[in-house]
Amino acid sequence: MRILTRYILKAHLAPFLFSLSVLTGILMINTVARRLETLAGKGLSWSVMAEVFVLSLPHILALTLPMAVLVSTLHAFSSLAAENEVTALKASGINLNRLLFPLVIAAALFAGGMVWFNDVLLPETNHALKLLLVDIQRKSPTLQLKEQTINPISTGGSSRAKYYLQAAEIRSATSELKDVVIYDLSDPGRVRTIYADSGEMAFNQNQTDLFLILHDGWINQIDDDNPERFVRSFFEQYRIQMRGVGNQLTRTDSSASRSDREMSLAMLHHEAEESRSQIDSLRAEALLNTSGSIDRILAGPAQGFSGDSPRRRLSFERSPVRAFGDSIYDDLTRRAYVDASSLSGRARSLERRASMYLVEYHKKYAISWAVIVFVLIGAPIAVRFPRGGVGLVIAASIGIFAVYYAGLIGGESLADETSFSPWIAMWAPNIIFLFLALWGLVRIGRETASARGGGWDDMLHSIRTLLTRPFRRAPKPGEAA
Repeated sequence: MRILTRYILKAHLAPFLFSLSVLTGILMINTVARRLETLAGKGLSWSVMAEVFVLSLPHILALTLPMAVLVSTLHAFSSLAAENEVTALKASGINLNRLLFPLVIAAALFAGGMVWFNDVLLPETNHALKLLLVDIQRKSPTLQLKEQTINPISTGGSSRAKYYLQAAEIRSATSELKDVVIYDLSDPGRVRTIYADSGEMAFNQNQTDLFLILHDGWINQIDDDNPERFVRSFFEQYRIQMRGVGNQLTRTDSSASRSDREMSLAMLHHEAEESRSQIDSLRAEALLNTSGSIDRILAGPAQGFSGDSPRRRLSFERSPVRAFGDSIYDDLTRRAYVDASSLSGRARSLERRASMYLVEYHKKYAISWAVIVFVLIGAPIAVRFPRGGVGLVIAASIGIFAVYYAGLIGGESLADETSFSPWIAMWAPNIIFLFLALWGLVRIGRETASARGGGWDDMLHSIRTLLTRPFRRAPKPGEAA
């Protein structure tokens, strides 16, 4: 049996590597297309662009690894069935479920590796990629100003433009400008517009500050303190220093805050527990506020009182009474209602926050252990339709992927809104496909197809029979079925 085990595992290795390469390459091309607009025109070096794509790879592998397992299972068992090797094994008295035993063991080890991958490597690369993209977005392409265009220029690492520069002609070789207009918004209390016949650009030694030396122009200025005052001053030479607009990529400290997809399992669990702890504190505060408010309301607004609320001290000599519709509310009643509504809103926000972290926590495990489910469901489909060939592999893979990830995304959305429990929402696709896989494994030993059957016509007939079975009329006694 060791020879058979090695043979089965070897039959899966080549399809797995091929499908992993193809799927990863396709998604990488899609990533390149989406990132191209962000990276273009930033004057980035090849090393930085390569770093972006390398950091994007783990996120893609988290999706393509389970997909490659399903493709390899479908392809390997489809080939075994089409070449009558499955029939030969049955004739030798070997249970087909026995063939899945080494694959399940290998899938379990693979799933354990994916748990480590999703817990340790993936959050760190996601965090590094986010920081790098933010740094690239902040990078100011000052040396690539466009002619006859209003070019925004940010300073000091701010994403908001403080200068707008327009030039009729820009000579890149000599950094000379012609017919320059600069809108200076660096000082909120002073709006200036600078016109110049010509100018030159230059950077300081550290390539962080931009200097503009303008010639033969004038400055229009309006003072916010006295908007009616308009000042125009002429100059032969004027110098502007724009700090922090260099064309150098400045890296952000890695200790920046993280989103849920940039956290490890321990971080996600800690954040969820902290949110739950805050919810318990809000409940205790709401109970204390409600008890105090009820005591004061029962005392009546006309008797005068003063009391201490856990959040503020309330003092009333006689609460003014106001009519609202058919009911009468005093200030204390309305204030108690506002406090209760505020605490309820904060509790709902914390509950959604805890659910969001738990969703990501369970998703890391669910996607990792999906490889076992894909192995169990791929084998019965391939053996049942041996003549499907590559078309079966592609069609079944796309169908299973689409249903699985649609269920995962839909469950994540519902769980984030606290409509479902996070673990149910994330594990539901695995559970549903597992039941289908077990049903297929029960029927895998039945000789329902051979190399002459089990093609596309057989598949369509099986699907049509399965879908119309609930609507069939039950035969009457004595009537032929």
